[in-house]
Amino acid sequence: MIYPVILSGGSGTRLWPLSRAALPKQFLPLVSEHTLFQETLLRLEGFPEMAAPLVVCNTHHRFLAAEQLHAINSIPLLQVLEPIGRNTAPAVAVAAFAAQKKDADAILLVLPADHLIQDIAGFHRAIHSAVELAEQDKLVTFGITPDEPATGFGYIERGAALGAKDTAFSVARFVEKPDLDTAKTFLASGNFFWNSGMFVFKASVYLSELLIHRPDIHQAALQSWLHSTHDLDFCRLEEKDFAACPSESIDYAVMEHTQAAAMVTVDIGWNDIGSWASLAEVSALDAQGNAVRGDVYMAETVNTYIRAESRMVAAIGVKDLVIVETADAVLVMHKDMAQNVKDAVEFLKQAERTEHLIHRRAYRPWGYYEGIDIGERFQVKRIMVKPGAKLSLQMHYHRAEHWIIVSGTAKVTCGDKVELLHENQSTYIPIGQTHRLENVGRLPLFMIEVQSGSYLGEDDIVRFEDDYKRN
Repeated sequence: MIYPVILSGGSGTRLWPLSRAALPKQFLPLVSEHTLFQETLLRLEGFPEMAAPLVVCNTHHRFLAAEQLHAINSIPLLQVLEPIGRNTAPAVAVAAFAAQKKDADAILLVLPADHLIQDIAGFHRAIHSAVELAEQDKLVTFGITPDEPATGFGYIERGAALGAKDTAFSVARFVEKPDLDTAKTFLASGNFFWNSGMFVFKASVYLSELLIHRPDIHQAALQSWLHSTHDLDFCRLEEKDFAACPSESIDYAVMEHTQAAAMVTVDIGWNDIGSWASLAEVSALDAQGNAVRGDVYMAETVNTYIRAESRMVAAIGVKDLVIVETADAVLVMHKDMAQNVKDAVEFLKQAERTEHLIHRRAYRPWGYYEGIDIGERFQVKRIMVKPGAKLSLQMHYHRAEHWIIVSGTAKVTCGDKVELLHENQSTYIPIGQTHRLENVGRLPLFMIEVQSGSYLGEDDIVRFEDDYKRN
């Protein structure tokens, strides 16, 4: 049986301001109506002997991943929560332990959750070829046939042919991201391929090779798995054990050292959506080479990517730009500078701002809230609670709250008092009072919350009961 391992722990900083720490690119609908995470799962449909997925994600994204799985009717075999990011080698090790618990002969198909593949049939053929090699105890990676001298990817040099197929080879060596001249040489040789970060191997073989080459990673990952706990549908890795694990990629930890490395070469319309420029390349273009999404007006504009999320954007007489608008930030950039977006994110971090962390709309397992206004000692939020959902029973030390029901039916607990509120009704939650909000209707509940007090941070929440097992 083949066990897909979906790695969804990335942050996607190069797609800021749309991708942020609380809502990274894999959970965004960048190319279609589905998110990249959902597309990764959907493209496996129809492949024989494919088990339910093993999803590895950051604990802060657990409800995002769970909701998006539910939206496409995908029930995971397990959803593993990383307390802290430690790169791909430990994440896949934990998935291998989980798969072996189900199937001693498990074959893993390791897929990043933020890639685009346009040729699904070709991808399935490549998986078949990779599985044949994995059954021979090979650690298989997919090498992407390059069409330009890209400097943003690592490369794999093709070795000797393996068997009769003209796509299966040993790996001669892995090469770091090259400079432009070196990349041109690689492209001209026809013997180098982009490193896709996708793998196929037996769980047992990967763990054996990891134990040989990086026993420290193997041991830390094993301990975090053995000491993991389960709640709801989640497997929580033990935090101290996993935090002690070295942060290392599969390539550095295993693939560059093993004698069992193999590759399947593919040309499947692959793109890692690693920058706004790469997203523009796979977007539908008009006659002038422009890609547009949202409420946009253009005149005399050429080869430009424009994305308007919350308001109208007008572009006049520009070319070769990326323009991305969100409710609280706007990016204007030449396409050639697409790799430099991370510098803006670093500036925001150093300035202790929040635009790299969250959007104005923040998703929660019960719905979402979005900021409307904020000032000294007050802020205003618009809150949506899904039918049947309820917030935690909680209390705040530093703020009071006024709730105004816009639509729907709310069950409000405030101390010992429980009441139903409807449209145009309101209530007041004093500082220090235990309270809870629940949507008891069949439609989404919308309300306005006005907070006032000396401190309005999201960490001023003391939870007494919570359906979602949050601290």
